[in-house]
Amino acid sequence: MAGTTEKGKNIILIGFMGTGKTSLGKAAAGKLKIPFLDTDDLIVSREGMSINEIFATKGEAYFRSLETQIIRELQDLEGGHVIAVGGGLPLREENRPLLRKLGRVVYLRTSPPVLARRLEADTTRPILRQGEGSTLEKVERILKEREPKYLDAADIVLENDGSSFYKTAGKLTNIYKKGGEFNDQS
Repeated sequence: MAGTTEKGKNIILIGFMGTGKTSLGKAAAGKLKIPFLDTDDLIVSREGMSINEIFATKGEAYFRSLETQIIRELQDLEGGHVIAVGGGLPLREENRPLLRKLGRVVYLRTSPPVLARRLEADTTRPILRQGEGSTLEKVERILKEREPKYLDAADIVLENDGSSFYKTAGKLTNIYKKGGEFNDQS
């Protein structure tokens, strides 16, 4: 039946902005020869404006409702995919079970200092432009709130701090090939 996917048919990448969901997701999908989807790209395409423009003109609540709508629609996917979701998508309680139903949820966890270094010059992230403090302070503050929700949504936590890009992408392909089983030695 369309709309039902077996656990492990899709790999869902969650985590904070800058963890490598998109770049690692594309690399893993390429190695596996399966499609890659990014929920942020799907929203931008549907709305015809950037995420910054959506936040500025329609607000964060509108954007978050679009994320939920996209995840609901992705339940109808057939075949295997690697899907990267926006960093805030797992925050909504209703989204976490939808993610788990869609496939094997992998939380790409990266330490705040590494994230701050990666995001320091990035001006495209609306959440990082709000509030006081350095990039590191903002990352630590936001991650402290988000991490319990990422952990609640995740089937697997994959550390992405110091490993090589290709080694981490290889771990993702192994997770897919093994139907979601994970061994950190993969």
